[in-house]
Amino acid sequence: MALDKNIPAIEGGMPVRDNKVYYSHQDINDDDINAVVGVLKSNFLTTGPKITEMEQKICEITGAKYVVACSNGTAALHIACMAAGIKEGDEIITTPITFAASANCGLYCGATPVFADINPETYQIDPADVERKITDKTKAVIPVDFTGATVQLDEIREICDRHGLILIEDAAHSFGSKYKNKMVGSIADMTEFSFHAIKTVTGGEGGAVATNSKELYDKLMLYRTHGITRNPEFMGNESDGPWYYDMVDLAPNYRITDIQAALICSQMDRLDKFAERRHEIKKRYDAAFSKLPQLQIQKEIPETDSVRHLYIIRVKADKLKIDRKKFFEALAAENVMCNVNYIPVYYFSYYQKLGYKKGLCPNAESYYDEAISIPFYSALKDEDVEDVIAAVTKICEYYAL
Repeated sequence: MALDKNIPAIEGGMPVRDNKVYYSHQDINDDDINAVVGVLKSNFLTTGPKITEMEQKICEITGAKYVVACSNGTAALHIACMAAGIKEGDEIITTPITFAASANCGLYCGATPVFADINPETYQIDPADVERKITDKTKAVIPVDFTGATVQLDEIREICDRHGLILIEDAAHSFGSKYKNKMVGSIADMTEFSFHAIKTVTGGEGGAVATNSKELYDKLMLYRTHGITRNPEFMGNESDGPWYYDMVDLAPNYRITDIQAALICSQMDRLDKFAERRHEIKKRYDAAFSKLPQLQIQKEIPETDSVRHLYIIRVKADKLKIDRKKFFEALAAENVMCNVNYIPVYYFSYYQKLGYKKGLCPNAESYYDEAISIPFYSALKDEDVEDVIAAVTKICEYYAL
C-alpha cells in the first residue's frame, strides 16, 4: 500500500523529499578555492597582505573609515568592549535573543550584561526597554541585527548620545544590509561582523570591527594582538632597534590568518549575488507563509534593506494541535532539517548561576517557545525552496485547529 503524501511523515506518511535539506550551508566556488590555494603557495600564511586587503574591502563595502580584522565574531565583540573601556562594575545592555557572545563580551571585561526585551513583531531589541534598563553603571548598548534585519538605529543612537553611552552594533548577521540607505558598519561607534561558516560571507571563521574613530581603531589594533605594538607613538619604552616592540596592555591573540582572509575577500566579490539570491528566497517564503494563519513571520522596520542571514517561522500554538517541538520533529521527518535561533541567553546554566532568572523578558521568552529557523542560504536551489514550503504547508494544514 502506497504511503499518503498528504499525511506528515511523522504520522507514517511519505516525506516531501527523499534527501535532507539543511538549515544552512556555505556557498563555495572555484574562485574561493583558488584564492586559498594562492595563499598556501605564497610567503605569508598569517599577518600578511591578505589581512590588509580584507580590511580595505570591508571599508569599501561599508563606508567605514577603519576596519580591524580578527579571528572570529566573538573576538570582534571582545576587543570592541575593550576599546570602549568596559570594565568591572560596568553594565552593558543587549538582547537575550542572540548568540551568547553578544552578552559574554561584557563578562569577559568584568561587566554585567543587562537584557532588554524584544519587539514581538520584529524580534529586535526594543529601544524603549533599552532606555528603561539604563542605570548609572551602564557603559554601552550592544543591539543585535537579528536575522540580518537592522535594529532601530536612530532611536538607539539617540538614547546612547543622550546618556553618554557607547553604541556597539552586533552585525554578525547583517553584513551587506542597509539602514536608511547607509551600509551597516558606518553608523555605530563600532560595528562587529562575523564570517562564520554559515554567514552570508564566510572564511570558515573570521570577524572584524568597523569604526569611524581613529582613537578606537588604534585601541582595536592593540587589543587584537596581545596588547603589543611597534608604533613608537604608543610604546612605553625606548626602542633598542628596528626589531623592537613593546607590550603596553594585556590582551588576547585574536589575529586572523591570510588563509581565512583570502576566502573572505573572494566571497566579498560575490556579495551582491549572495544578497540577490537571499532576497529571492525571502520573497518566496514570505508569499507562501503569510497565507498560513498557523504561522507568524518576521516584520522588518521600513528603514531596513536587509541581506537576511536567517528565516524564522513562529508556530502559533493557539492555531495548531501540536507544539513547536512536535512541529520541529515533523519537519525533520519530511527531511527538512531546521534549527532554533536562539535560546534566551539568560536561560543558560552559567547565567542562572550568576543569578539571572526566567521571566526577565516576556516577549523574548514567548518568541523562543514558537521559533523555528528553516533552511535559508544562497546555495538553496529553487526545488529545495519549494520542498521547504511544501513541508511547512503540509504540517500546518494537517495539524490545523
